[in-house]
Amino acid sequence: MNKVFRLMVVSVMLFAVVMVAAAPAYSAQVKQVFSCEEEEEATEAGLKALAKEWLKAAKTMKGGENMEVSLFFPVAVDKTGEIDFLMVVTAPSFAEWGQFWDGYEGSPASKVDQGSASIAICPDSALWEVIEIK
Repeated sequence: MNKVFRLMVVSVMLFAVVMVAAAPAYSAQVKQVFSCEEEEEATEAGLKALAKEWLKAAKTMKGGENMEVSLFFPVAVDKTGEIDFLMVVTAPSFAEWGQFWDGYEGSPASKVDQGSASIAICPDSALWEVIEIK
């Protein structure tokens, strides 16, 4: 959630252009999973508050109205030093995800993101299509 994050968003946005054009074919839910590292002064409560603030800002933006955010903190791990937690941003469709990220630069959510570097950084992410099996 810093400069590296913004650079990653630009590359992912290129993918979004293709996905938005094909949105009717891809109507499944979308999850973007960010691998994050906590800074020393970060607390779980502070990270939750930051995620809540980011989501509130995201919901004011076009395409972000229906977004959800989850934080995943490991309980038992066999790999150390790679990630401290995951932040998962969920959108109902690729179309809404694309609208949101197309307007991200200079947005309310990006302003929250810019102030978050002292708490956490999330340099890597993966975009997932979610198909629920019932």
